[in-house]
Formats: sequence, structure tokens, C-alpha cells
Amino acid sequence: MSGIVVVSGNPRAGSRTSVLATAVGAALGGASATVEVGALGPGLLTPGDEATAAAVAAVRDAEVLVVATPTYKGSYTGVLKVLLDQLPANALAGVRAVPVVTAGVAPQAEAAAKLLSQLLGELGATVLPALPVVEADLGESAALAGRYAAALAA
Repeated sequence: MSGIVVVSGNPRAGSRTSVLATAVGAALGGASATVEVGALGPGLLTPGDEATAAAVAAVRDAEVLVVATPTYKGSYTGVLKVLLDQLPANALAGVRAVPVVTAGVAPQAEAAAKLLSQLLGELGATVLPALPVVEADLGESAALAGRYAAALAA
């Protein structure tokens, strides 16, 4: 196992969702690896793609997996789903997963967080409480992450 792995499911690498995910990883103790799903590009759909294989291996090897996504059409992004679909059944058994979801309004974020939590649970992860965040609050990513980590530790 390789500690904390952060996955940003935003189609654009370096997004505000990615900044939040990185902040959560740091607040939980520091990420050993970061996967920007959007940076995988067409390789995500190419059998044998080395970058995608490395991303899948990092996800499988995590002790704690921070999975972040913006809300698209009421759920997590398609690129995130394509990455996670490459995992076999129960691939995340023994992994603690933190769903992090951003959206324009709180009800959207909360609904998408439930869907992401279900997906991670389906893969065998022990799903920790989700962190749904409204886009207007993304400027406070470090503070939000710190409060989230403190609440987990309490």
C-alpha cells in the first residue's frame, strides 16, 4: 500500500476540483501520488496505455483514496467513471475512500456525492463521509480540507 492517493476526475487537469482534492490529501497527511484523469486523454480508452495503467495501479495500491469530481449532469464525470471501470470487482477492498464533489449548489453536490460513494463502495472501498462543496466556496479549499480532516479525526 502506498499511503494517500488523490484522484481528480475533472476533465481539465489543474482544475479547482483538483486543487480541492490536493488540499484534502494534504490535510489527511500528504499524498504519495496524484492522478489527474483529464491528463490521461485518449490513453484512458487505449488498451495497454502506460499512463493509464500506472494510474490504475496507484489507485489499487492506495491506503486512502481521495476521489474528487465536479458534478456533471447530476453525477460524477464520465472520465472518472472510465478510469474506475478499469478496476476489477473488490479492487478497493481495504482502501478507505474519501468522495469529494463540487457543484453549483449544495443539493447537487450532495446528490452526486451519494452516487460517487455508492460507486466506491461497489468497488469494495470503506467509504468515509463525503465532502460536498459548493463552487462559490472553492476559494477556501485549504480551510475546507482542514475542517474535514479535523472532523474525521474527532
